[in-house]
Amino acid sequence: MSYSIKGLYLNGLYLVTPDCDDTALLCQQVKQAVQGGVAMVQYRHKTASAALRLEQAAALLTICRQAAVPLLINDHITLAQTLDADGVHVGQHDAAITQARALLGPGKIIGASCYNRFELAEQAQAAGADYIAFGACYPSPTKPDAPRANAALFTQAKQALSVPVVGIGGITLDNAPPLIAAGADALAVITDIFQASDISARCRQYLPLFAKN
Repeated sequence: MSYSIKGLYLNGLYLVTPDCDDTALLCQQVKQAVQGGVAMVQYRHKTASAALRLEQAAALLTICRQAAVPLLINDHITLAQTLDADGVHVGQHDAAITQARALLGPGKIIGASCYNRFELAEQAQAAGADYIAFGACYPSPTKPDAPRANAALFTQAKQALSVPVVGIGGITLDNAPPLIAAGADALAVITDIFQASDISARCRQYLPLFAKN
């Protein structure tokens, strides 16, 4: 099922960027992914300086706006506000969700990481999150020590919550189907996309998986 979030139907592939200091390369890769049909992009760079984050997020926002694909900023609410990005993705704390809503207003998308804890998903929805994310679903090179979220969480969330549910962490073309079958509306992918020899083609390979979702 697709959900309308601020005019966005969240169903499909959700691109999350790796820690990449090469802005030109990052833009080239994201442009290819957008051409491949991703539903949404999240700019995430945990080690970047404030200046690099601003440079990269601004460049990616231009690419995404041209393609009518929403761009969310990971964690940095003020940066999202400065750029007028489409929203933010924040951690587990209710305060971050309420702070983001206060700064960004009702028209922006706010997503929340809920790890492997259903009660956090309930709290995030109650605090005003537009979607929630569980993960890591599989062993992840990006977050090797992340708690593991099993497929049953997605089924539970689909039965009890009214917001879209996203899976993240170690997701590949091969292991994605069980998560979608369990109820994931979208899958956030980093490594399997950015390490592909043909990024656009790899993104397009994911799209049929969501056709019956």
